[in-house]
Amino acid sequence: MTAPAAAGRPGRGQPHRALLSLLAIFIESGHSRRLLWAFAVFALIHAAGTAGFLWIGGATTSPVDALYMTFITVSTIGFSEVIDLTDHPGGRLFTIAIALLGIGTMTFLFSTVTAFVLETNQNRSYRRRRVQDRIARLNDHYVVCGAGRIGGYVIDELEASGLAWVAIDNSLAAIEQIHERRPTALWVEGDAADDDTLERAGIARCRGVFAVTGDDSKNLVVSLSAKQLNPAARVVARVHDPRNVAKTLRAGADEIVSPDFSGGRRIAALMLRPQMVSLVDELLRAGGPLSVEELAVPAGSRRLTVAGLGRSTEWLLVAIREGERWAFNPPDDALIAGASVLIVIASETGRRELERALAG
Repeated sequence: MTAPAAAGRPGRGQPHRALLSLLAIFIESGHSRRLLWAFAVFALIHAAGTAGFLWIGGATTSPVDALYMTFITVSTIGFSEVIDLTDHPGGRLFTIAIALLGIGTMTFLFSTVTAFVLETNQNRSYRRRRVQDRIARLNDHYVVCGAGRIGGYVIDELEASGLAWVAIDNSLAAIEQIHERRPTALWVEGDAADDDTLERAGIARCRGVFAVTGDDSKNLVVSLSAKQLNPAARVVARVHDPRNVAKTLRAGADEIVSPDFSGGRRIAALMLRPQMVSLVDELLRAGGPLSVEELAVPAGSRRLTVAGLGRSTEWLLVAIREGERWAFNPPDDALIAGASVLIVIASETGRRELERALAG
C-alpha cells in the first residue's frame, strides 16, 4: 500500500499557489480597482495625446511619432521633440496639459503599487484579522493543535470528510505551509497550550480537539485546557512516552494515540494479516463507497429492536455500545436503547436509511 504524501512537503506548484494567493490578497485589498482606473486613464491620455499630436503635426506626422511624442511627454524622458512645436503655441499648451495629466496618473499608479507593497509587508496582520473573523462564525468544528506531520494527516482526513477545522501552531513556517497548500484554511498562530490561543480557535464552540504536537507535556496541557474551556469537546491526544498515557488521560483526554505503538502494530499486521488491514483501511478512508460509521441513538427514542431496523444491502450492523458494554453482532431481538451507539458498515445511502429508522 502506498504511504500518503508527507503533509506540508513543498511541491513544484507552491510558487504558483503563493502567486495566486498574493493576487487574491491584491484583489481583496481594494487596490486593484484603483489600479485599473489609473491604467484606464493612462491609456485614455495616450489616446488623446496621440490624436492631438496627429492633428498638430499635420499630414507629415505618423501615428507612431504622435504616440512616441505623447509617451516621452508623460514619462518625462525629455528627448527632443519629434513633432516641432516651435511655431505652435497651442501645441505647447496641449503638451503641458498632457504632461500634467500623465505625470499625475503615473504618480497615482506608483503610489498605489507602493501602498500595496507596504500592506503586503503587514499582510500577516491583515490575513490574521480576516481569518479570525471567519473563525468567529464557526460552530461544531475541530481544532488541530500542531500542524506538523501528524497534524497534516489529521487535516487531510478532515478535509476529505468535508469537516470544518482550525489549525494551531506557533511555527510561522508551519502556518505558511498550511496557507500555501490551502489558501482558504483557517489557522491561529500561537501556543496551543495557552488558553487565549485556544479561545481564538473557537474552542468553546468546537466538537473536538486533536492534541498532536510533538511534545507530550504540551499535549497534556492542551487536553487539560480544552476540557476546562469546553467539557463537551472530545479530545484525542498524541503521546510518545508510555509513562505519560495515564497522566494525559487524567488531564482530560478521551483517547490516547501513540504513533510509535500504533505504527509497530500496523507493521506487524501488514505482514501477518495484510487483507484485513486493507479492508480496515478501505472502511476508514473518507469518501469511499463503504465506511465505518457511528450512529447515536437519540435519548428517549421509542423502543426498537435490531429486527425493527429492517434489512438492507446498504448497511451492516457490527455492534451496539451502551455505556461501557459492547454487544457484537447483536441478534434480531436485541433492544436498541436510547443514548446507545450503533457501529455500522454502511454506504451513504445506508447511513441515511438507518438515521430515518432511528428517528421514526
